[in-house]
Amino acid sequence: VLDISGKLLKSGYQAFIVGGAIRDSLRGCQAKDWDVATDVKPDRIRDLFPEMTSFNLKHGTVTLVSKRRNFEVTTFRGGGGFGESIEEDLAHRDFTVNAMAYDITNKKIIDPFGGEMDMTKKVVRAVLNPSERFQEDPLRMMRAIRLSLELGYAIEPETLTAIKAMAEAIDIVARERIRDELLKILLFKKPSTGLNLMRKSGLLKRILPELVEGYRKRQNNYHKYTIYRHTMETVDSIDRDPILRLSALFHDIAKPRVREKISSRWRFFGHAAASAELTREIMMRLKFSNDRITRVTYLITHHMFEYKQELSDRAVRRFIKRVGADNVDDLIALRKADNLAHGWGRDFEKDIEKFKNRIDSQIKKSHPFTISDLAVNGHDVMKILGLAPGPKVGQILNQLLEMVIETPECNQRDRLVKILKDMTGQ
Repeated sequence: VLDISGKLLKSGYQAFIVGGAIRDSLRGCQAKDWDVATDVKPDRIRDLFPEMTSFNLKHGTVTLVSKRRNFEVTTFRGGGGFGESIEEDLAHRDFTVNAMAYDITNKKIIDPFGGEMDMTKKVVRAVLNPSERFQEDPLRMMRAIRLSLELGYAIEPETLTAIKAMAEAIDIVARERIRDELLKILLFKKPSTGLNLMRKSGLLKRILPELVEGYRKRQNNYHKYTIYRHTMETVDSIDRDPILRLSALFHDIAKPRVREKISSRWRFFGHAAASAELTREIMMRLKFSNDRITRVTYLITHHMFEYKQELSDRAVRRFIKRVGADNVDDLIALRKADNLAHGWGRDFEKDIEKFKNRIDSQIKKSHPFTISDLAVNGHDVMKILGLAPGPKVGQILNQLLEMVIETPECNQRDRLVKILKDMTGQ
């Protein structure tokens, strides 16, 4: 970053190191991103660094790539577009802790809006007028919450008041940008803190109104908490993985809609399937990839599995076949977090761990769980039964798989060939 700044300065332009790098350095943390603010227009930036790969995904910013690291070089911001000075640029940044710059020439920090003081107070404060900053980019309201989680700071009252007043403005932001901020919030150690701030500020109702439906909705004796509180506890309890966190967030999303009181007790028949379908709609709305939608909804569909110890080995094998061996670990993790969030302790863990050990034991024995594990294939079926390619071949392979799930020792080529020949009367 010093080389980039130095070249800009030698070329007669202004250059300042800005943004999170200054904040992180003052906190004694390793800086993640190094950004430069300059009076050079974007097209000219490319000309000054012909030897570097460059691209621009944001207006007014050119990203230079050096030694596999990205460095953002941004033209000074102003009220109606580009600005003329670093002070004008900093006035249009989001929060005071991000509105500091390092003057390379004079070796000093420029901090016109008290960012360092706010770091001492541990507050996230919008620069100058919060409403104006959020009008410039309403996504900053979510960023305020994310930054408060990242730094462990409170949101300054006037800034929080502005978020509550302007929450509806989030509707105009591209769904992809909202999705990315939501994911960042979900991956903090305790995302419920951020989600609760989103609820209190009104942002959650605009982005995930389905989640708010569970607020203060009581459940039954199996659950200590309301639907919403249970979801928050589940999200906090599960590993910090995007698929798992999303699955935890949405695993009971349809419960308020299927909630029915029978004999003075709340029941939630079919909530797993309903939650998977509603999750698909939500994730499509937020422009998640098809792969993530498929993986998350699959876990939600199957998260209410039985794990009682009286299950037979055959039942365990059928479970592995039904959910897929690759999904077992994630399903166990989701069920553990779900059960823990019931609020009645960890007694369930012994049973679920025993169930997981039984699954591992069956998998280690190399039992067949998919058609590709069979000792015969589709060509064998067509040759022996005289069939043309078509769905009938798959049906027969599934029949064979069911047989070997029940009796794994049957998965030998000669035995399966004999079974096929018996079908033809040979």
